[in-house]
Amino acid sequence: MPYLGVGLHVLVAIFFAVHAIRHRREMYWLMILFAFPLLGSIVYFFAIYLPDSRLQHGANKLTSAALRALDPGKELREAQQAFELTPSAQNQMRLASAYLEAGDPQQAAVQYEACLRGPFATEREILFGAAKARLQNQQGDAALELLLKIRQLHADFRKEQVGLLLAQAYASQGQNDAARQEFSKAAVDHGSIDAYAEFAIWALSIGDVATAQAQRQEIEHMQKHWNKHHYAMHKPLLKRLEAAFSKA
Repeated sequence: MPYLGVGLHVLVAIFFAVHAIRHRREMYWLMILFAFPLLGSIVYFFAIYLPDSRLQHGANKLTSAALRALDPGKELREAQQAFELTPSAQNQMRLASAYLEAGDPQQAAVQYEACLRGPFATEREILFGAAKARLQNQQGDAALELLLKIRQLHADFRKEQVGLLLAQAYASQGQNDAARQEFSKAAVDHGSIDAYAEFAIWALSIGDVATAQAQRQEIEHMQKHWNKHHYAMHKPLLKRLEAAFSKA
């Protein structure tokens, strides 16, 4: 039995080592994982693996949605107060994000553009938020500039979300071949409902019903394993998808 325990620790460490290599993590993680298989694996799980996992992102989305439903303006009010009290770059970034979540991309863009002129202009969260704000303000070309910069400077950052935003930015500029490539890559690489649904919605917008149907079939297969929390989490996205199909 002791040998089984040691073997299991090593297998877990190998699993996380493969994850570290595939996601281009720092090589010192390999040393930590194999020098201290049990402790190293626990640290890697909480420090790297869990924050990158869909489970963590899904839980964060559900929690954020619940908080917004209880008090829709709370985060924006608190962000405004924090920035007025201490107009730091961090608080300005928080305010920009709050405007974006509140459905005010114009004000979000104003704050993000100010962040882009500051010392944290290449910080990945700022680039990502500014790209979202620009895209929602019908500035697809300007959004592309930032998203490609993220790909260049922070290749491992939010791969799925960056890919989907890139696809939408390309689509907004009429670059449908590039948009299809990004949507398809996101669907194949990540296999998430977000990737399938956004791919289907875009495909319907250009009249490609066959591609949209294929993505919906993937979603229907996933739904067989859902519970009520999954449906609640993805309800707005599913409504957008069905609305797109109803117009096709």
